[in-house]
Amino acid sequence: MPAKNFLNSETKEKLQRALKEHEHPDIRERVLILLLLDDGNTQKHIAELIGCSLSKVAYWCVHGDPDNLDSLSDKRMKGNYRKATQEYIKMLLEIIEIEPEKYGYEFGKWTTARLATHLEEKTGIKLSGTQVRRILQSKKYVYLWAKYSLEDKQDPGKRTIFKKKLEEYLQIAKEFPKLLQVWFWDESGFSLRVIRRKNWCLKGTRKKKRGDRRRGRINVMGGVRSSDKRRWVDFIPTGNSVNFCLVLKTFYEDLKKEWIEEGNLAEDFQEKGYKIVIILDNASFHKKEEALQKIASEMPNLIIEFLPPYSPDYNLVELVWHSTIVGAPTIKEYIANRLFESLEKLELVLNDLLNEGGLIIKWDRKLKNKGNAVNVI
Repeated sequence: MPAKNFLNSETKEKLQRALKEHEHPDIRERVLILLLLDDGNTQKHIAELIGCSLSKVAYWCVHGDPDNLDSLSDKRMKGNYRKATQEYIKMLLEIIEIEPEKYGYEFGKWTTARLATHLEEKTGIKLSGTQVRRILQSKKYVYLWAKYSLEDKQDPGKRTIFKKKLEEYLQIAKEFPKLLQVWFWDESGFSLRVIRRKNWCLKGTRKKKRGDRRRGRINVMGGVRSSDKRRWVDFIPTGNSVNFCLVLKTFYEDLKKEWIEEGNLAEDFQEKGYKIVIILDNASFHKKEEALQKIASEMPNLIIEFLPPYSPDYNLVELVWHSTIVGAPTIKEYIANRLFESLEKLELVLNDLLNEGGLIIKWDRKLKNKGNAVNVI
């Protein structure tokens, strides 16, 4: 360790000036260590005076060259290293709100390491991904799964027009249920296959699921009535225009039967029966000209209204497919975690749940579905 007064006057004056003027606080601290050492203080005393570890003081007493300020820089300071400035932080918070592809990158999400690299190119400030993460956390940012959204694909104008028309239909159906019914229509599917899920287990062990991957799928088509939330679902081999018309015909006759049971004559249904508005999506087989002509000629009381593109949030039946059941968060989850011996048994369970009232459906619930909250009540 150097003796007391080991600095010459010129070096001491240069260090004293650096202590006042150098931009980096770590350099100023190391200069102070050398100056205190020159005053005759022990390393232990210096550590106590400036509030740092003894090992740090010992290191810079040995490796610090009073005649070369660059020797007081560590590896982190090489190149373009500086602490994050306010401009850097502002740019970081702006960039993180913009998709990487806007900057020409092929990756789909920002990581803190990618942000650090990008910002180093823009600012010359080199930080690690860990340092960038700390900045984001200090600004109340958290790293979460992104939610799916259809908003970029939606047409606001078409949605506004449709919403107004739908509100008018619903109002008429509410005030004059004998004149108009509104049904929300869709298709869904359920598989025999048991889905493998994560489970809690002791370290070194793993829970087992039956490995036989049963083949088979039940497809359903149907709807829910706006006025009383009655559900009507039928089973189909696959979704196509032929099955679409067949199911609609069965549905139409069922509603006609309901109307007759109220004391009306079958021959009066077309002229005096209620009109039935069907709200459904833009699946290609829904819009086939041949199917639409068949519906118009054989089911004249039906009014087909197609949803605006990418607008499942206007279809109330989505709440049925994603409804809850005792012991499972959704009907889909309930089916996926049970082993059914045959399609027939799966169909019996689905019929009970979908048609017989075995589901728990909160109609005013804000269900997140494909990036949208269901907007129809």
